[in-house]
Amino acid sequence: MARTPRNARNGDVTLAVDELGGAGGKPLLLVMGLGVSRYWWPDGLVEALVDAGFHVAAFDGRDAGGSTRFDDVPADNPLISLLRRRSPAYTAEDMADDTVAVLDALGWQRAHLFGISQGGLVAQRTALRHPERVRTLTSFAAVPSDAGGAAVLRYVRLPFLARLARFRFPAGREGDVAAGLALAQAIAAPGYPFDEQDTRIRVERELDAGLPSGVRDTRAQARQTGASWHGPRLRELRVPTLVLHGEHDPLLRRSAGRQITKAVPGARYVELPGTGHDLPRAVWPTVVREIHALAE
Repeated sequence: MARTPRNARNGDVTLAVDELGGAGGKPLLLVMGLGVSRYWWPDGLVEALVDAGFHVAAFDGRDAGGSTRFDDVPADNPLISLLRRRSPAYTAEDMADDTVAVLDALGWQRAHLFGISQGGLVAQRTALRHPERVRTLTSFAAVPSDAGGAAVLRYVRLPFLARLARFRFPAGREGDVAAGLALAQAIAAPGYPFDEQDTRIRVERELDAGLPSGVRDTRAQARQTGASWHGPRLRELRVPTLVLHGEHDPLLRRSAGRQITKAVPGARYVELPGTGHDLPRAVWPTVVREIHALAE
């Protein structure tokens, strides 16, 4: 896949951006999940979105991939940071403003947003804080923006987090690849075969780009989850909204997606059969069809 790299700036923060194809189509910005980079978006899904008429771009949020990192700010782990009452590094408003800075760098006055997991949360908050810049919102496998701190835990499957915490891998590239594959398999759709080859490509190209393993950088993940939100409530969102959630998501309960749908006026909820906390190849046609229908 051809990538056209760009940089966006939000104050002192530089954000790594790639245009992924479809110039002249409907602008669609992809927002990736906790800690990992834009290289984790499956090429086949991106190509299907381009074929559906979208001009697709993706970026690394702050503290991920090739964007500005805050390694000098102390952090615990993602769960502890979630329970803090303060944001030691930056706020959730800062992360929403990053998204708009990317739109500015791309020359997009308004765009469709598609966020996965933590990226879905960032996309929700961008639509709430900057509704004039967002055409539609698609949130997959995300918690509701209204849930903060300990309230998030009602949607999280804690035994799964405990299982992830027991993962151990050696230092170095081989360990980084093993960690990425293990996480991807852990969150994968139980109803479909795990595509190890495609996953390895995504894990390795992040490392080949000279980026740290987002899967293993728990301090960066902690800073992202610790970013508190003081903006509008979901009931105030007036952007056309699609909520996707996997039937067998091992990390987040389906009630998370249903609560977003309940809170946002006119939102549509689509549950993906056999799907976990990822988007397997088999559901790409459904995802693309739903996003295209929302855009139309």
